[in-house]
Amino acid sequence: MYYSFVHNIDIMRIVSENVTSAANQQGSPLSVSNGYDPSETTRRAPSVSEVQHYFWGVKHDGTKAKLHNSIRIAQKEREWLTFLQKLLKHIGHNSWIYKEGKERSVYILETYAEFIRQDRNPTDIISKSDQIAYIRGFFDAEGGIPQKGQARFYIQLVQKDYKKLQIIKDWLTALEIGVGKIHNPSARVDPHYWRMFVRTHSHQRFMSIIGSWHPRKQAIFESRMVI
Repeated sequence: MYYSFVHNIDIMRIVSENVTSAANQQGSPLSVSNGYDPSETTRRAPSVSEVQHYFWGVKHDGTKAKLHNSIRIAQKEREWLTFLQKLLKHIGHNSWIYKEGKERSVYILETYAEFIRQDRNPTDIISKSDQIAYIRGFFDAEGGIPQKGQARFYIQLVQKDYKKLQIIKDWLTALEIGVGKIHNPSARVDPHYWRMFVRTHSHQRFMSIIGSWHPRKQAIFESRMVI
């Protein structure tokens, strides 16, 4: 059982405060609280390994800049990129955020952080806590949930690399989180687009164990959690 794995970062504090130290201490702007026990008050800063594996999951939505060896992550919601920037600063890496074009509502986070530029083979990730952090990053970048509160709730994970999606499915299964069949919604539209859904009976378990560090997704999870 991995319900004791702490993952619920106080998103709004991170976004609103400056990170001045990477110290792993209570009260840090990067404090993390236990998301499973409402009476739990202990907070800690995320470990370097946790942050790195989260970014390796996020990297599935990133691209390499053509002119220089940097990683770019695009997002319509700047708030999440601000959070990612503070996470990187927390472990000693710089990054910058800018709007792409005058007419597009797209923001870019760009960084030269060496660990992100390196490829991390998921088959080499053995630690359960690292697997969880990787899935969380993958979900925040590539996962989907309904944005409207009245819509029927679902949790989906999508990817063009079938093998990587299968690895994530195996990890979730080992965590006793039920996942449906990996399938292609429409081979005519995109034969390389793969998707899987978390089974309804495992929604609460996914939200508790994997969770989210994406401000919008975390807020939706918190509204859906049954305590």
